Amino acid sequence: MRKLKEFTINMKRITTILVASLLLLSTILVGCSGEPSATSSISGTLPIFHAGSLTIPFAQVTEEFNKLYPEAEILAEGAGSQTTIRKVTELGKEAGVIGSADYTVIPQLMFPEYADWYIIFAVNQMVIAYTDDSKFSDEINKDNWYEVLQREGVKYGRSDPDQDPCGYRTLMVWQLAEEHYGVSSIYSSLHEAEGDLMRPKSVELIALLETGDLDYAFEYSSVAAQHGLNYIELPTEINLSSEEFNDFYATAEVEISGKEPGETIIKKGKSIVYGITIPNNFPNQELAINWIDFLLSTEGMAVIEATGQPPVIPAITNDKSKLPEQLKQYVVEAE
Repeated sequence: MRKLKEFTINMKRITTILVASLLLLSTILVGCSGEPSATSSISGTLPIFHAGSLTIPFAQVTEEFNKLYPEAEILAEGAGSQTTIRKVTELGKEAGVIGSADYTVIPQLMFPEYADWYIIFAVNQMVIAYTDDSKFSDEINKDNWYEVLQREGVKYGRSDPDQDPCGYRTLMVWQLAEEHYGVSSIYSSLHEAEGDLMRPKSVELIALLETGDLDYAFEYSSVAAQHGLNYIELPTEINLSSEEFNDFYATAEVEISGKEPGETIIKKGKSIVYGITIPNNFPNQELAINWIDFLLSTEGMAVIEATGQPPVIPAITNDKSKLPEQLKQYVVEAE
């Protein structure tokens, strides 16, 4: 009986410890679940200026966000990433969220006057998009694309490097291709060809592909997938997708317009990484923070991934101490 009594007492102690442990674990998991902090009182108008390649991902994130915050009005506006930022820094437009296809233009064009932090949240790669009706679509591949584009009657498109990162990344692909394929004339030949057509942002090329006005367009893989286009996956050595090749990517460089009129910036090749921030002069910071909170949550990142936009989990920031407290749970600081 004594042993039974001692056994019973010990079991009660163990049960008490287990219950306490489970409660503690539950608290920790809830706090680290990566779920957005919903507050039904959040309302107002949130202008979001973003890269054109983020149009579909951000629209779908907003659709889910509004289920939590039906009183919030989201006004999304796509453009080339540099154009997107200059709407705030040069034209004085009000934006609550800036989403850039190249995180590096945020510090280059916004720091320190308009922002002092950014969050890296997604990646991408360069591809060549085309349709079944594109000339030589049954021949082109990752080894001969630069030769096919130079054939008579072939028209191909790219975006403006001064307005859109996809534009200067296209030129970088051409430069890197010379070394990769051992053909020194690729860049100059493609840059000077009659079939070369340029538009302000890469997503504007989609309609030209669909109407047959273009045979090929240099795009991000996510954009090509979202629009149901065929596309050529370029070799990793030149498609700007892998950090492992950043040293080689950096051998390509393009000069673009800078922060002030007349100034220029030299952009060196680097793996494609998207960034987001909140302009510090936006009055409804709470609304902007909550939208990014949802974007970075488990649900938001699942939406991003479902659109063909590979997410970065955990997200990365330049300076965690400068982030809004609500967003710190999702990020690690860059090394």
